[in-house]
Amino acid sequence: MSAVPLHRLAHARAGDKGNRLNLSLIPHHREDWPLLAREVTEAKVLALFAHRGATSVRRYDLEGLGAFNFVIEDVLQGGVNGALNLDGHGKSLSFLLLGMPVERG
Repeated sequence: MSAVPLHRLAHARAGDKGNRLNLSLIPHHREDWPLLAREVTEAKVLALFAHRGATSVRRYDLEGLGAFNFVIEDVLQGGVNGALNLDGHGKSLSFLLLGMPVERG
């Protein structure tokens, strides 16, 4: 097995609602969907965002679309109206997910 950054296998989009982040993850190639289902778990995503105060992650498997949706709670430090960070909307946080290493093979 070899580890590669997730961005080599997929792309992502981010959105927000209050203090909740919504991340969609779409493999570049549909045949990588099972690999991502195995590797990009709720627990791993929660650990990845723990430093930002995330309290829970829920993954929705959209196998028919060949995609995933992650809802991450309490990760935006209060949201756009309450946070003092530069990206209160969370738009750039998809890049944090895409930097996650995944095991291929």
